[in-house]
Amino acid sequence: MPPMEEIGRFLNVVDVEATCWNGPRPRDQVNEIIEIGLCVVDLRERRRVERHGILVRPRRSRVSAFCTELTGLTQEKVDTGVTFADACALLEREHRSRSRAWASWGDYDRKQFERQCRETGTRYPFGRRHTNAKARYAEARELPRKPGMAGALRHAGLPLEGRHHSGEDDAWNIGALVLDLLGSGAWPSWDELSHR
Repeated sequence: MPPMEEIGRFLNVVDVEATCWNGPRPRDQVNEIIEIGLCVVDLRERRRVERHGILVRPRRSRVSAFCTELTGLTQEKVDTGVTFADACALLEREHRSRSRAWASWGDYDRKQFERQCRETGTRYPFGRRHTNAKARYAEARELPRKPGMAGALRHAGLPLEGRHHSGEDDAWNIGALVLDLLGSGAWPSWDELSHR
């Protein structure tokens, strides 16, 4: 187990892309994670230090043309990915996901992991210290509505780097918003997260 100082120092920012359709979901398919984007933020140094994209091979769905247009991912590309169980194990092994605090833009990513882990019998790869960065941003900036990630970047005067709806690029951009909140003292401390 890494020392406590290191655990509280690094934050995993996660963004997933999942199979999706333009219209109703086909009856014989389910939404499945096809990419896990990860940005590691060093909260002490106040900078983004790592970025990763993990392709995940779906078992119970196919990548639609709509999904490819949105994410840039094709069925052929995700077929080269790892299984969902292997992706979760990799998060734990390589990125200490069970001991580090983590964040996502909204609760979709957390709920998708919870559902897919439950449905596939896979060990949930995260600890309980999760921050909904979207809600935190809206509250800290006193916005009447919670903005999408691209809208929050515009609001903060930050550039959108890379492709929107690429898990890796979105995680990197959310990391920039986390740093913006951290800079203004609006990001929760490790102790705050411990009491949730």
